[in-house]
Amino acid sequence: MGLVQWLKGKFLCHLIICYGFLVSGLLVNLLQICTLPLWPINKQLARRINCKLGYSLTSQSVALLEWWSGSEVTFYTDPANYQIYGKENAIVVLNHNFEIDFLCGWTFCDRFGVLGASKCLAKKELSYLPVIGWMWYFLEMVFIKRKWEEDKRSFVQSLQNLRDYPENFWFLLHCEGTRFTEEKHQISMEVAEKKGLPKLKHHLLPRTKGFWVAVQNLRGTVAAVYCCTLNFRNNETPTLLGVINGKKYHPDLYIRYIII
Repeated sequence: MGLVQWLKGKFLCHLIICYGFLVSGLLVNLLQICTLPLWPINKQLARRINCKLGYSLTSQSVALLEWWSGSEVTFYTDPANYQIYGKENAIVVLNHNFEIDFLCGWTFCDRFGVLGASKCLAKKELSYLPVIGWMWYFLEMVFIKRKWEEDKRSFVQSLQNLRDYPENFWFLLHCEGTRFTEEKHQISMEVAEKKGLPKLKHHLLPRTKGFWVAVQNLRGTVAAVYCCTLNFRNNETPTLLGVINGKKYHPDLYIRYIII
């Protein structure tokens, strides 16, 4: 083990990383608050500024994966579609098997220049948290309570608000709704059997309601759905703690382009 790798596993280094992220995050939040008076005057300019501020913070997470741990996401897709990524709005559907799915998804966004404008579904409670939650609020993330009767109206309104977004954006969606475990998979397949649906070997039964609403409300704004499957070589089971400790993983992301 080299000196650099040894240092990556030390608590002091982890503390410095967390401190830097927290301080820079609070600074980003403060600058985002300063954009509030600009919204009534020039909403689109305020949105663009918030994209840049959001990128300055979220990119630190991508750097943690790619630079600190040395993990490089390998993309597999049709070469013709590769030229399109980052030049259009899209819905990105991801599987949810691993602890660092979100890091790999953000790396995908960063590789094609849409990280600052990327959107996702998040629990409403997160919007009240400093740093990440406040940043997401200003980036117009779609927040839900996971109670469809209460969420439907706000979900639709949040999606409609994105129709005039000034930057190319990707809306990231985990259709499985929760992270894959063997126990959840067994329950999910029992439900699939009762409903006469196909039994999936490596995925939970997708929850289609949110996806359907997203497609209906973003049709004409997004050009395609990117159907993505993330896996790790050599049966790796990556963890966020492993990334922080500088452990290198080998993620592969398979992307299928579907025009809507």
